[in-house]
Amino acid sequence: MATIITLDDPADPRADDYRDLTAADRRPDRPGGRGLVIAEGVVVVRRMIDSPYPVRSLLGVPRRIDELADDLAGLDVPAYATDASTMSEVVGFHLNRGVLAVADRAGSPDPVALLRDARLVAVLEGVNDHENLGALFRNAAALGVDAVLLGPRCSDPLYRRSVRVSMGHVLRVPFAELPGPWPESLDLLRAAGMQVAALTPAADAVPLTVSGLRGERVAVLLGAEGPGLSAEALAAADVRVRIPMAAGVDSLNVATAAAVAFHAVGTAVG
Repeated sequence: MATIITLDDPADPRADDYRDLTAADRRPDRPGGRGLVIAEGVVVVRRMIDSPYPVRSLLGVPRRIDELADDLAGLDVPAYATDASTMSEVVGFHLNRGVLAVADRAGSPDPVALLRDARLVAVLEGVNDHENLGALFRNAAALGVDAVLLGPRCSDPLYRRSVRVSMGHVLRVPFAELPGPWPESLDLLRAAGMQVAALTPAADAVPLTVSGLRGERVAVLLGAEGPGLSAEALAAADVRVRIPMAAGVDSLNVATAAAVAFHAVGTAVG
């Protein structure tokens, strides 16, 4: 059972994991970064508790900590109860959700192991907006994506904003970086028996509705909003597919486009 501890002083060192989160939720290799995983709100904290990420502590107003009583029953960590004003002083901004949890990072899975039994995966190139990345992970969880593989220039999925926007699903959808040079590393997917389908708004791409996706295992290749996939990534794909859209609309937000593609491809592979 978590130990409930009253915390009244914003300078209390026991709250240091939560201090100045606008600057401190960076990767360990970035200036000021502690490399901690931060969950905001009751729903996301619950998903963190159920995830592979080892929880260190909680900080929240008593009402929110009380809501988590059942979840904390099997967790041997401190839960610091404080008021909203003290919490704002610690974290550096007003937190509407009323509770935070921090966890250590878990080891990254082996991409080959992730692909072994996967039927539908997402592969990202240059998706560097934290909120788009979080929304993409939320869509991946909802639409049966087995894993997300990160190519070059992607943001860290465990940034606080990505975790928050994903509603904590980034903590349950496995992800890993693709090793080796890009886009040659896509050969790892083909070696696992997956067809690589690059999503592009290009007019000469095959509409997803008649894309001719073959087999039962597909990797959807997605690029950043704006530039999209690089020419090299598009050339390395097995098939280029597009989402049919009404005249006058040339593209969708990357997380929205990903959701449409995940649903279409998931239905096609069955």
